[in-house]
This record gives sequence, C-alpha cells and structure tokens, in this order.
Amino acid sequence: MHDAPAFTAVLFGLRGCLVQAASGSPLPAPGALDTLACLRRRQVPCIWLDDLSSTQGKRLASVLPDWLPGHVANGVRWPAPNACWQALMAIDSRCLDGCVLVSGEPRLLQSGLNAGLWTIGLAACSPSCDLGSQAWQGMSQQEQELARGKATLELFRLGVHSVIDHLEALDTCLTDIALRRRKGEKP
Repeated sequence: MHDAPAFTAVLFGLRGCLVQAASGSPLPAPGALDTLACLRRRQVPCIWLDDLSSTQGKRLASVLPDWLPGHVANGVRWPAPNACWQALMAIDSRCLDGCVLVSGEPRLLQSGLNAGLWTIGLAACSPSCDLGSQAWQGMSQQEQELARGKATLELFRLGVHSVIDHLEALDTCLTDIALRRRKGEKP
C-alpha cells in the first residue's frame, strides 16, 4: 500500500479465512501468516472474530501468531453489528473509518456491513467452496471454478465492497480500497 491512507484495523473471520481445519487439526490458511506478518510490519492492528465458543476459538487460533488477539462473539447473533464493534474496542481502534473486515462467511460479512466497515469477501472460503469437503474434492476443476464464480456473485449480491479468492490477493485489494478511500468513497 504505497502512499495509501493507513487502515485503522483489519478484522478477520477465524474459520476458513485464517484457519482451515484439515482432518480435524487446525492449520493456517494459505497466505494467512504472510498476510498477518505484513500487516503487523505496517502497524495495522488486527483481530480475528468468530461465533465459536471461547475454547473452540482458542484451539483453532493456536496455529496463529501469539500477538494476534481474538474475539468470540459471546452470544451476539450475526448479522448484528455488535460483535464487530466489540472486536474493534478490544484492540482500541480509534475510529470506524478505515476499518476492514475480511471473511468468506456471509453472516459475518453482513455484520461488518451493518457495522459500517469496509468488507472483503473471500470466495474460496465461502460456504459453497468448502475446500476440505468431500463434495469439493469430488468436483472437476471446471466445477470448482463455477462454484467459486457463484460464490463471488453471492458475496457481491450481499453488498461486500470487494471479493478475492484467497488471502494472497489481500494486499492488492487493500490498495484498491485505499484508492477508493482517497477519492472520498465510504463503505
């Protein structure tokens, strides 16, 4: 993000976005650790958010850096915006302007939209593209591409501001949103 306005904070969905559960064991999602390290170097506060129990959240987040805080929705039902606001308060975010939510979970993305955040949908992490499911594994490459295309359209219909396939494309997407912000666009 060269010369782009700094982002106030980035919220991430935990399941599917930052962590994948392969054979029951959590693993960092492709690009998750590099993305988090890059944001940390830029001093952009980050936090993960999920509606799991505290124990489940801690188990999944155990594969992520120790410095990354997490926020469990504590009974707040998505798409209510409260969980996003509470997560931002947990990291002492100074304002909503410039806060971004990244997830493939439609209900969490709707929470981010309701909270007034910029939202980035991860098509490959959406429910229709469950990379670990047997149904996904049984699809041809063309069927997988069609499913990803359908997920992209569903996320745009939801109203998200940008859609990318995976976290490896996040930096380019954040640069685009920074340009939109510089032009005065609001979420």
